[in-house]
Amino acid sequence: MKNTVSKAMHVVAFALLLALPLVANAQDGLAGINEANQQVRSYFDAGTDLMYAVGAILGLIGAVKVYQKWNAGDPDTGKVAAAWFGSCVFLVVVATVIQSFFGI
Repeated sequence: MKNTVSKAMHVVAFALLLALPLVANAQDGLAGINEANQQVRSYFDAGTDLMYAVGAILGLIGAVKVYQKWNAGDPDTGKVAAAWFGSCVFLVVVATVIQSFFGI
């Protein structure tokens, strides 16, 4: 019986020694989450600038497409103009909402 208790104590001690580094590493979880939060937030300025740039490029492409349809006399020029304009407005609104939502 004494031998069994001794073996059990050794197993428990070994398990505690194995678990010690896991507990020590788990202490840095909050610091890691905060660091990830800061890194993600640092990309929002570049992301919103990119969305504004994409909106400007789409606006130019849309203007050329609408101009071509208007010169060709297509009857659906108004629909195409509204679609391109709507997509540009959507990109600007999304960029603005993301910027205001994350408080950047």
